[in-house]
Amino acid sequence: MKNIRARCRGALLCLGAAVFCLTLQAAPRDGDVYGYGKRDTYTSDEDEEERADWKENQVELPGYPEPQDFYSFYVSAATRNRFFIDVKNIGIGSDGVVRYTLMIVTPSGIKNVSHEGMRCQSREKRTYAVGRVHENTWVSARGSQWTRIRNETANRYHAALFMDFFCPNGLIAADAQSVRRAIEKEGEPWAEAP
Repeated sequence: MKNIRARCRGALLCLGAAVFCLTLQAAPRDGDVYGYGKRDTYTSDEDEEERADWKENQVELPGYPEPQDFYSFYVSAATRNRFFIDVKNIGIGSDGVVRYTLMIVTPSGIKNVSHEGMRCQSREKRTYAVGRVHENTWVSARGSQWTRIRNETANRYHAALFMDFFCPNGLIAADAQSVRRAIEKEGEPWAEAP
């Protein structure tokens, strides 16, 4: 009888492990936002003709952000960095691009500031400029181009912005004010460590 119980227990453990492995294989990992596959099979909500017709507006950099204008947003439990958006400089252009200023703060307190754009229709992002934090000035980003937003495990901050604030359900937010309110409601204002 003990032998039969041990075999049954062993079979159940094997069955449970097999189901767990199948679940892991089926779950989307590190794919495009909303599970749109791998980089080479990426699909977007615009066809080639729409993409060819699209023209980006001329981008004017905002004034360098003030610390009190940054609010936090949640990214993932897998990262120790903290992420903030300048709520005063969120804009939605007539070209369908959400433009914003992002600040990433590492556990050691190093700040990385960038001014970026996000296209909901094509699920892409672009960095226009990076901040010189000690000088409070912008410098144009080298090699700035549109790239796909990936839902990566640790540093999924673009995917978090896309899905939670700028492009919920893949559609561009109604207006910049509603995005500001959502970030302020969910996050907390930036505060320097004492």
